[in-house]
Amino acid sequence: MNAFIIIKSDAVKRNITGKILSRFEERGISIKAMRMIKISKEEAEKLYSIHKEKPFYPSLINYITSGKVVVCVLEADTDKLIEIVRKMNGRTNPAEAEPGTIRGDFGIVMEANVIHASDSIDSVNREMPIFFTKEETE
Repeated sequence: MNAFIIIKSDAVKRNITGKILSRFEERGISIKAMRMIKISKEEAEKLYSIHKEKPFYPSLINYITSGKVVVCVLEADTDKLIEIVRKMNGRTNPAEAEPGTIRGDFGIVMEANVIHASDSIDSVNREMPIFFTKEETE
């Protein structure tokens, strides 16, 4: 099974990308595809299309396009991978995330919460092709 994550620009700027990725690898989760990019406005709008009508949408788009990020496809031999990744990430708001989770240990504020992860297989199938070709993720 695959999971899709984005290590956000606040984490990239703070040089903690490796620390975050190593947590997944230590759990037996492999990196199937990865690249560092600057997300375009068009890509961001596709990524966050489900939030288009919400008041925080403009700031979400501005933030995710503000600097370089690392997009990754993770892989593990379990049908619970998405659930495992989201549990490892912790609650969206770092102030509420448990210590030992990625956001609990590295997150600063709600917007700068270091990582995005798809919340379902449908989201993975919608988000992953924005950044990777089918050949890159086979």
